[in-house]
Order: sequence, then C-alpha cells, then structure tokens
Amino acid sequence: MEKITDYFKDSPELFTTYALPILKALLVLFIGLWIIKRVVKIIDKNMKKREVDESLRPFLRSLIGAILKVLLVVSVASMVGIAMTSFVAIIGAAGLAIGLALQGSLSNFAGGVLILLLKPFKVGDFIEASGIAGTVREIQIFYTYITTPHNEEIIIPNGSLSNNSVKNYSFHDTRRLDLTFGIGYEDDIDAAKEILQKLIDADTRVLKDPSAVIFVGALADSSVNFSVRMWVNAGDYWPVNNDLHEKVKKAFDAAKISIPFPQTDVHLYKH
Repeated sequence: MEKITDYFKDSPELFTTYALPILKALLVLFIGLWIIKRVVKIIDKNMKKREVDESLRPFLRSLIGAILKVLLVVSVASMVGIAMTSFVAIIGAAGLAIGLALQGSLSNFAGGVLILLLKPFKVGDFIEASGIAGTVREIQIFYTYITTPHNEEIIIPNGSLSNNSVKNYSFHDTRRLDLTFGIGYEDDIDAAKEILQKLIDADTRVLKDPSAVIFVGALADSSVNFSVRMWVNAGDYWPVNNDLHEKVKKAFDAAKISIPFPQTDVHLYKH
C-alpha cells in the first residue's frame, strides 16, 4: 500500500487522471444506490396511498429499481472515462449475449407483464396451476409466490403461469358445491331426500338463488346415490362442505338410513 501511495506521490498526474475519478465514481455509486433505495421506498408508499393494485406494486417497485440502477451504472461509467458510444456498444453486445442466455428469464418477464395487464389472478386469490394449489402472496417481475394450505412457499415462473391454464377459485364471489350421498337399496328414497332438503334449508350459508337441487344421480353397484348441488359464497365453500357431510351422517343414522360401503363376499367351496 505504501508503494502505491509513493507511486502516486511521484506521479501526481496519475492520481488526478485515474485514482481521483475512480474514487469519485465509487462515491457516486454508493450514494446513488442509497438514494435509489430511498426513492423506491417513497414510490412504494405513494402507490400504497393511491391504492395501486396489490399485485402491481411489487412489479413496478422492482422494475423502477432496475431502471434506476442501470442509469446509475451508465453515469458512473462515464465518470470513469468510458466513452458512451463504446459503452452503448458494449451494452448492446452484452445484451444480445445475455438475452440468448436468459431466454427463460425474458419469457418470465413477459409473462409477468401479461399477468399484471390481463389479471387472470391477483394477490390474495386461491389458484391452481402447474399442479400446485395455494394463495397468491406476491407477483414479481419474474416469479409469482404462492403459499399452500400447508404453509409452504412455492415459487412459480411467470412464463409457466402465462402459457398454461390457471384455475382461479377466487375469481367469482360464489361457487357451486356438488356433493354425493349414497343410501342402501332397501332404504326409503323419499325420506332420505327430505332429510337432505331440511339440512340444506337450515344452513343459512347456502344461497337461496339459485336454489339447491337434489336428485338421484346414479344407481350404483351397492348404493342409490343422491347428487346435491347448491351455491355458496366462495369463502363458505369448504366450511359448508365439511359441515354437511357430518350432519348428513348423523341425520341418516338417526333415521336408520344406511350408508353402504363396498364389501366383498368370499365363498369357499369344499371339494
């Protein structure tokens, strides 16, 4: 270190020509990164105050930060003495090479833009895509973060989400709940149907319009199967599903109506 200092003392023009601009550039770089961080936070706060879509905010925050950092690097490079024409040529060549190497990432970026523009889902929606089901926690430039019902964090590339089918369970306010209940062939069909109707009518979470439908859907191998179709609010789908299964079992038991289950009869013949 002393040798380097002595070298610059002996050659002050070298210090002025090379070392000083580099020190200034580094100082500008560190200060610029700090300012960019503050600016992005301020922009995010303003977007939050203006109630910008929760799905769009992380995307814009990341995009603005990336653009500002690129501009900062260009400015720092010019301070060091790199000619802008040469720098632009280098960026162009590097961009082409990076673009070819990162085709998947560019596809994810384009997918993120499409998701935010077309809005097939938003933050807070429960979706199923690429064999994964969960609640959308955040949509970023390249990836979408999903939290599963088991509290697992799944990261899915946006390119995959934009190019494949996505099932959005939260898109509509209401959902149709389809249930199947089987009774024995020897049981009274009318009595079973009446019990199902009373249980549905008693549940205030089941919507009256459209009204619930109960009908014999199949004469199966070991049971007469009732199909029950009703409409509920999206948030009540699973609670109603779980409660009705329990209530139907108890009501059928009280009415001595059997619920068949598969059985196998084995006959042994003695030769």
